Amino acid sequence: MFHIVINGCNDVRIQRVRVSASEKNPNTDGIHVQLSSNVAILNSKIGTGDDCVSIGAGTTNLWIENVVCGPGHGITLEFGVQNVRVKTRTFIGTQNGLRIKSWGRPSNDFVRNVLFQHAIMTNVQNPIIIDQNYCPDSKNCPGQAFLVKISDVTYQDIHGTSATQVAVKSECSKKFPCTGIKMEDVKLTFNNQPARASCSNADGTTSGVIEPSKLSLVK
Repeated sequence: MFHIVINGCNDVRIQRVRVSASEKNPNTDGIHVQLSSNVAILNSKIGTGDDCVSIGAGTTNLWIENVVCGPGHGITLEFGVQNVRVKTRTFIGTQNGLRIKSWGRPSNDFVRNVLFQHAIMTNVQNPIIIDQNYCPDSKNCPGQAFLVKISDVTYQDIHGTSATQVAVKSECSKKFPCTGIKMEDVKLTFNNQPARASCSNADGTTSGVIEPSKLSLVK
């Protein structure tokens, strides 16, 4: 399921690591972090058939910097995660870039205080995506109660190309909308034209150069 797992640890530093798996091999996450604090992942290259870095419940104070991802599903934050910094990251041909997902079933968890900064996307299918109703194969996920609260997430200096027209997706809950979402200097294109955005129930602000230019975070 994973190449490297950090589970129940404090004060961990991972650097100059190379992970390589076929993009056709499922469940081959490069590095998975959970129930851990004060973890740094630095100066590495990860190519897999699943998440390059997956961040699970109980993760606090995580720093990721100068990591190249591709192929793979990008970086994924799940639930019970706070105080995460992702800086200077490159995504090449990945399914996702910066992804936050929470299961579409009852929960009292959260994702909060996250900064995505200085990311370059090259032909990424979903450069920026928040999915508050994640449910693979549509099984065992009632979807009627979204209780994972997503708040205070900043995307700063995100540039590059999308492999699909919709480069920014935010599917949040009417009952518990995503709040405090900030977009600063985001420029994503599709076929040499500004990409599109699709946002629902996401409350926040935009500043600086923003493409998709019609990106609206208040619904």
